[in-house]
Amino acid sequence: MTEHFDPELVKGLTESVLPKGLSVAARNPRQMPMATEPQESVAVKGAVPSRLSEFHAGRAAARSAMVGLGLPPRPVPMGPDRAPIWPDGLTGSISHSEGACVAAVGEIRDWAGIGVDLEEATGLDPLLVAEICTKSEQIWLGTQPASERNLLAKLIFSAKEAAYKAQYSITGSLFGFQTLELVIDRDESRFQAVFLTAQGGIPAGSILAGSYVYAAGLLVTGVTVRQSEREQLLGA
Repeated sequence: MTEHFDPELVKGLTESVLPKGLSVAARNPRQMPMATEPQESVAVKGAVPSRLSEFHAGRAAARSAMVGLGLPPRPVPMGPDRAPIWPDGLTGSISHSEGACVAAVGEIRDWAGIGVDLEEATGLDPLLVAEICTKSEQIWLGTQPASERNLLAKLIFSAKEAAYKAQYSITGSLFGFQTLELVIDRDESRFQAVFLTAQGGIPAGSILAGSYVYAAGLLVTGVTVRQSEREQLLGA
């Protein structure tokens, strides 16, 4: 059975991988009522109960994060591309799983992109490693202790998810896991996601920097792009 995590723990871990100035909130999907904002509910009409609970908990966390910024809670519907449609003036990221849901929200005047990913700290299925990890990443994994490789592969997966979310609000680009290559600093619990090919105005070789934390059975990764960094990322 999937473990359900204390929302305050999830909130604190997520805050630890993000810079100051963002509002973070978390929810336990098991505790969320089924009702939510009508503009949001249409996206999951007919979904199975577990999916409904995760979706509603993630949206509830997003609205709570808005309140944390001193703003009224507003709906976050899903767009045709399945990405959240943030209220005017805001941007953010939502991550949900069976055990926890978290959202980070910031004002668009300060933040161009925010990416958060939340995973249970279990190893990545070895059958997925070749799909998720580049050849260089697989070589790096081979240099790590054998007992840690699957968990580190999960870190690569999660970090790429966070980086993808952060860039998507800037470029709207869709791409696969092989587009990014991770350089991980285990001493500092930080990583760099390097673009191997140009995407949506971001030149090849550009870097998104992020942080990660393992604690209490969870893995959380975070990537942000400030508005002051946007032009540099786009090679302008």
